[in-house]
Amino acid sequence: MHTSRFTSAASTLLVGGVLCAWLSPRSTLAAKSALSAREIMDQVTVTRKLDGSEAVIKMSSVDEKGQSREREITMATKLYDGGKTEKRIYRFLSPADVQGTGILVFDYETKADDVWIYLPALRKTRRIVSSQRAQSFMGSEFSYGDLNIPALDDFNYTLVKEESFGGEPCWVIDLLPKSKETGDAEGYSKKTYWVSEAKQAVVRGLYYDKDGKLLKELVAQDLKLLDPKNKRYRAMHMEMINKQNGRRSVFESKKVTFAPNTKDEYFTTTYLERS
Repeated sequence: MHTSRFTSAASTLLVGGVLCAWLSPRSTLAAKSALSAREIMDQVTVTRKLDGSEAVIKMSSVDEKGQSREREITMATKLYDGGKTEKRIYRFLSPADVQGTGILVFDYETKADDVWIYLPALRKTRRIVSSQRAQSFMGSEFSYGDLNIPALDDFNYTLVKEESFGGEPCWVIDLLPKSKETGDAEGYSKKTYWVSEAKQAVVRGLYYDKDGKLLKELVAQDLKLLDPKNKRYRAMHMEMINKQNGRRSVFESKKVTFAPNTKDEYFTTTYLERS
């Protein structure tokens, strides 16, 4: 990737209307209950998709001893197939030991994602198969699966309750994998999401390991409206906390732009391998 051009392009890198305050509790509950858990998650999937974007991200990881390491990443995204496929490319700018590492993702709506990682030290691109999406994203507490949009048909959904989080009235939804294969690939027996009713975006997530014990907690903050016309939001700050080992990782979008005309050439393995 031509880093300077890409970073320059990213110069500014997985919702609904606000209910009126005057509604009575009964009428408000009726309005909220009009959507099923699956319909809410369908809308969450739509809300997080931008026609295109370019960003600069700081990824920080803190170990159980409080020691931190930081990495700077550029990211670009673009929608294809009428919005059914989101393509993303990440390029690590620093520190030196990961500089030039690239990750290309084809995030499909209804089938297993395609992921390629380019390692400059080996001058080699390898593919991450769908059964490996529980694998850590570059040593962080986020997995590849955490950063992608899951195939919605692979899960069962239950609207558990309504509860505020971070000042946002939320729907609380349980996601259970329909098959052992899906659970094994993701590494979770259950996920629980707090979905903002106003923005229809996930603001909190709990992830349970295969034994049903709490493994990780996601907190998404500073939801920014990047595409007002289509009401598309993106969290500028995402923190994943490992509740079992005390480690945590933060993705902070330092600069981000809504860029529907992002170049198609970014989303190829040929571009991935450019230094």
